[in-house]
Amino acid sequence: MSTLASALLPRLADALDGAEPVLLGPAAQSVADRAGTLSGTALVLGTSGSTGNARAVALSAAALRASTDATYARLAGPGQWLLTLPADHVAGVQVLVRSILAGTSPVLMEPGPFRPTALAAAVARMRTDVPRYLSLVPTQLLRILEAPDGAACVAALRTCAAVLVGGAATPPALLERAREAGIAVVTTYGMTETCGGCVYDGVPLDGVQVRTAGSQGRIEIAGPVLATAYLDPGEETASQGALRSELVERDGTRWLRTTDSGRFEAGRLQVLGRLDEVIITGGVNVHPAHVERRLADAGFVECLVVGVPDEQWGQRVTAVVAGPATLAQMRDAVGGGPLAPQALVHLPELPLRGPGKPDRRAAAALAALAVAEGRAELHRPG
Repeated sequence: MSTLASALLPRLADALDGAEPVLLGPAAQSVADRAGTLSGTALVLGTSGSTGNARAVALSAAALRASTDATYARLAGPGQWLLTLPADHVAGVQVLVRSILAGTSPVLMEPGPFRPTALAAAVARMRTDVPRYLSLVPTQLLRILEAPDGAACVAALRTCAAVLVGGAATPPALLERAREAGIAVVTTYGMTETCGGCVYDGVPLDGVQVRTAGSQGRIEIAGPVLATAYLDPGEETASQGALRSELVERDGTRWLRTTDSGRFEAGRLQVLGRLDEVIITGGVNVHPAHVERRLADAGFVECLVVGVPDEQWGQRVTAVVAGPATLAQMRDAVGGGPLAPQALVHLPELPLRGPGKPDRRAAAALAALAVAEGRAELHRPG
């Protein structure tokens, strides 16, 4: 991680000042001949490829600066960052961009598996005369809170002005534990096309507009943080029938139509999950993220809910769990009904992709195999 980040810092600094754009990831490299055709482009970055097809996204220097300015306006002002995520994903590269624009040098984690003790040591190397910041994914936060030797890391995180947590839905129970421990956790929502997080704790950053559209509540985002364009060749790169994000213009305003569903509660955005991950079981639409939140509230934090093909139900709501659990416990936690898992699959650990995000596609494939081979616990009504 540190080698790539160290090499990127001067290149990103030059790109922000108008030099050739930085290309990160295979998707970006595949459009190298087009990367410089859009004026003002500072960075071409591949998306995380949650549908199996990463896309090349052109981000302008103006958008990256707008994102950084809005972030510092929401937090405690310019400060020093610790890089805990891959530098070739948007959350990681934004740590570098925010550092450059703040005039501070980021602290870089050494390569290797994530360890709370190493994170605590890295935080100790940070400056004390400016605000301290870092970004984590929920899995990392959970590892810190549950590690036998995690007390030193928790103490170190208490010295940070903000610990941004994003990349996947963060269970409310996990947030509550972190905040009770004295960690200034800030949840973030965003994607590569918005220069990373653009909604903090459910509230859009300054200049960002968020709305939901249609009966499914499709989330749409506008503002100065939006990408300039997709540079992928076109629909031939998408899986047949796959739902994809779109950059569209309506009434003079550019909008990103995401693939996520959401709603506003008390003025804050609640992300319900991806539209193409909705499980249809017995004619009922089930949002996996909604079930996962209920399970997390009951203590089942390392859990993914996926749909497995089923002749009777169309799809069987299936819980994929790392850790002890029984199907009866999980069904009781949800309260029964169509949301309750109909199958339980145990894995040593949840599959991850990119910067530590849960890999729902891989989990669904493993779950389907476990059900087919008789290695899943099934609910049998009556």
